[in-house]
Amino acid sequence: MNQVTEQTLVVGIDIAKRTHYACIVDDRGRVLQKSFSVPQAGNGFELFYQRVLAAMKEHEKSEVIVGIEPTGHYWLNLAYFLEERGIPLVMVNPMHVKRSKELDDNLPTKHDRKDALVIARLVKDGRFSYPRILKGMEAELRVGSTFRSKLTEELGAVKNMIIRWLDRYFPEFVQVFPSFGKMALAALECTPFPSDLYQKQPDEVLSLFRKVEGLKSPQRPKTVRLIEVAAGSIGVTEGLEMARIEIATLVRRYHQLEQDIESITGQLIELVK
Repeated sequence: MNQVTEQTLVVGIDIAKRTHYACIVDDRGRVLQKSFSVPQAGNGFELFYQRVLAAMKEHEKSEVIVGIEPTGHYWLNLAYFLEERGIPLVMVNPMHVKRSKELDDNLPTKHDRKDALVIARLVKDGRFSYPRILKGMEAELRVGSTFRSKLTEELGAVKNMIIRWLDRYFPEFVQVFPSFGKMALAALECTPFPSDLYQKQPDEVLSLFRKVEGLKSPQRPKTVRLIEVAAGSIGVTEGLEMARIEIATLVRRYHQLEQDIESITGQLIELVK
């Protein structure tokens, strides 16, 4: 609460994707400037900055504090803009905003102009926290680790799609390959359907697997077992042409994601060092 004094201009901003709304109050919560729009693009931030400076001069304030309700990632651009100009940015709890907006007019309605005023008054009461604005190596690690998490999540989604495909066309496959190792993916690439293994000899199938990049010595016992389970498969035998394209695409995507995750992991390790 000591951060907000009689010399402090308090600005509340409701964050949105394209247009934010700001409201300026004094240390007692009295409105000095009603809500006005702050475009995210173009020179919107610079115009907002000039307007804040003009308000400080008009109302004879020597300090300013800007408060926001964090909304996704849309506040980051504004945060770095204010950081460069030495203006402190604080965050209020979204739950506090939700519960406080009825105090002024007894209405639970939500709109950007009203929220900006609620945020400003929460800030003047000291109900805020300071966010960490990441810079340099910390920013690199945050961006990299977030991207790696998204790739890992996508890899899991592709894996689930392959499992659903197998449930339809080759449900016995998981009896031989319970996980998606190199040989399992090679089998899906070369012989995805039970019909591809019909009356094939193990050596003939092994020669196909050896042509797959990264698989030097496929296991003969697993190959024999795969041929055995394929002979009694109950998999669907309709729509195989498009299903073949589907599984080939999924296997390629799985390989690509594995490579991307390995690459980004290596780069993150180097950054950490």
